Amino acid sequence: MVSTSVSAEPIARGPRPGRLHALGGAGDTGHLNAERTEVAIVGAGPAGLVLGRMLERNGVENVILEARDRDYVEGRIRAGVLEQGTVEVLHEVGVAARLEREGLVHGGIYINVDGARQHIPMATLTGRSVTIYGQTEVVKDLIAARLDDGAPLRFECQVTGLDRLDGARPVVRYTDQTGRECELAAAFVAGCDGFHGPCRAAIPERVLRTWTRDYPFAWLGILADVAPSTDELIYAHHEHGFALHSMRSPEVSRLYLQVSPDESLQRWPEDRIWSELATRLGVEGWTLHPGPILERSVTPMRSFVAAPMRYGPLLLAGDAAHIVPPTGAKGLNLAVADVAVLAHALVKRLRGGDATALDAYSDRCLERVWRAQHFSWWMTMMLHVDAEMSPYDRQLQRSQLQYVSSSRAAQTSLAENYVGLPLGR
Repeated sequence: MVSTSVSAEPIARGPRPGRLHALGGAGDTGHLNAERTEVAIVGAGPAGLVLGRMLERNGVENVILEARDRDYVEGRIRAGVLEQGTVEVLHEVGVAARLEREGLVHGGIYINVDGARQHIPMATLTGRSVTIYGQTEVVKDLIAARLDDGAPLRFECQVTGLDRLDGARPVVRYTDQTGRECELAAAFVAGCDGFHGPCRAAIPERVLRTWTRDYPFAWLGILADVAPSTDELIYAHHEHGFALHSMRSPEVSRLYLQVSPDESLQRWPEDRIWSELATRLGVEGWTLHPGPILERSVTPMRSFVAAPMRYGPLLLAGDAAHIVPPTGAKGLNLAVADVAVLAHALVKRLRGGDATALDAYSDRCLERVWRAQHFSWWMTMMLHVDAEMSPYDRQLQRSQLQYVSSSRAAQTSLAENYVGLPLGR
């Protein structure tokens, strides 16, 4: 087990949260462009932005460094299903006004099996629901709130190294948008920089353990300028492959088709996409309405977990520590769950001197992560067609689908996992 003790003392606060301090004096780096804060956050995705917001509202100084520019960050099309716990966190940090106006609350999902459609009444079974609101919009709301507050958010800052992870005050080295080499010292560094970011790579190989599963299929996803043809999401198992009908708003639809990981978009003109969606999603008496496709992409599917999620003063959150296939709608929600636990733990440590919650951070988050990993794997393997699957496994898959379609107990289990476990702090 890796020691998680940290000798850093809280850095003295300035006149307001987010105020930076120039370095100087014994023990500082002496770098010309050097500053310090209490928590350095690498990455301005949902994990980094929610963490920064929660820390800011609890009086903990933090700086967010993001490698991309603002337009890129706000334009990334990602997940759109928010668990009730995620919605509660966004309310808690004061960024849910537009979500309340535009979000679509869903109390269930549909599952298609053998051309028949079964409704899973999640709200009835669990008392909880999900909200359809794009991750892109969540990010826009969080960025706007942070900039309105004047809290430090620096785009086009490329992290080049993390130093002193075994010392009293770690240092994040980065180049800013002008090309200057800069340093940011902090009591803690939060690695919210995604799967390919530098933070997880800074943990020694002798310490870090990883688990990976690559799936033999991918999703061809489209965003279409057409009203959804359904009131709630449709997950479809079909002999041609999996399909999903989701949405982003009452006017915009989000749809997916199972394809091979090396599939070329050139092989999928609009007519073919809509025809295949209609085939895989179709049931008697229902019509899929096509419309102009605004964008399309192919996304490979992977499961990944790294542990521990803490190495001294470096703490990983979100995609930096774990990836799930999108079938279970868990990626964004796991990231928010991580930082809800992390923010509470950092506040306790920096303001109260109590390290108990921070010491338990990795184990506490990983328990939830593995539950979400199992659910996402289960949904993925139940609904997708694998050409390499044996005849025996195909019959097991069909049996599982029939059980979910007919058993209230199976539907309750699916619903409990889909709407998400209640957030613990």
